[in-house]
Amino acid sequence: MEHISAEVIQQVADYFSVLSEPMRLKILNLLGSGEKCVQELVDVTETSQANVSKHLKVMMQAGILTRRTEGTSSFYRVADDLSFQLCSLVCDRIASRIEEQAKHFRAFSFSNQEMSTPEGGSAEAEIAG
Repeated sequence: MEHISAEVIQQVADYFSVLSEPMRLKILNLLGSGEKCVQELVDVTETSQANVSKHLKVMMQAGILTRRTEGTSSFYRVADDLSFQLCSLVCDRIASRIEEQAKHFRAFSFSNQEMSTPEGGSAEAEIAG
């Protein structure tokens, strides 16, 4: 097995850390539909321009986004579609886990069985009556 340098491992960890921030994922999701100016992102995220700009800068430095300037406005778009693929993989995995958990809950459910009360009556009749 080939030895992986600490520098390579750090760069991979840094890339994942960029995607670990909820506000960055929110911004990335918004940019999935196309290029947006900073003010559009501020309006939709309901946070400050300074906060949005900070996250945009981090994602640009990671190579996830690119920026173009038009007059005094800056427009951002996704430059690295890999981030969407990673998010899709993670979302699919989480959905699979939730679906598996739901199967366990359904198997445990007594909704298809008539539950009896200690007096011998049905719990459904007691709830209804």
